[in-house]
Amino acid sequence: MSTESSVKPAKKCYEHLGGKLGELLLENFADKNWIAKKSPSDKHFYITELGEKEFSKLGIDLTKIKSETI
Repeated sequence: MSTESSVKPAKKCYEHLGGKLGELLLENFADKNWIAKKSPSDKHFYITELGEKEFSKLGIDLTKIKSETI
């Protein structure tokens, strides 16, 4: 059993995954081209076609994400 000092946090920020885990996942998904930005200066990412396929393989239901104009 883990002691409290060895537990790695998975933080939630509002309705999003935050903290270092959220940062690492974002970087990993961008490196794999599962998410991208239309331009480097954009604030928001979008899920790429490859990302749709790969997230689905992981069992992530992307239909729960509403489409938006970014």
